[in-house]
Amino acid sequence: MAIIGGAWTTNVIWSLRAGPRRFSELRIDIPPVSPKVLTTRLRELEQRGVIVREVKPTSPPSVEYSLTPLGARLVPAIEAIVDVGHKLKHENAAYGSSAQAAEDEGADAPVERKRAV
Repeated sequence: MAIIGGAWTTNVIWSLRAGPRRFSELRIDIPPVSPKVLTTRLRELEQRGVIVREVKPTSPPSVEYSLTPLGARLVPAIEAIVDVGHKLKHENAAYGSSAQAAEDEGADAPVERKRAV
């Protein structure tokens, strides 16, 4: 868990699952993250062996980030978490709809009160 702990870490891995991305592309993929935090997460993931940072010999030089084999092995775990999240969201939506319907049906029902003895 320490590997994928930290804010935005799973988002970075999720974005890189489709292939190499540049810093600016990751910023577009994950709009709420600040450049400072994204830089920190990328460095941490590189140090942990989850991603690799490759400087391309272009003018000006560009940098691409991609998953290592370890990073690629984390993707199924993140996919499983996403699947559970989607299922819970649908269950909660269904529960919310049925609970609202029950509440609406019960709105006209008389309320039974106990008498004080």
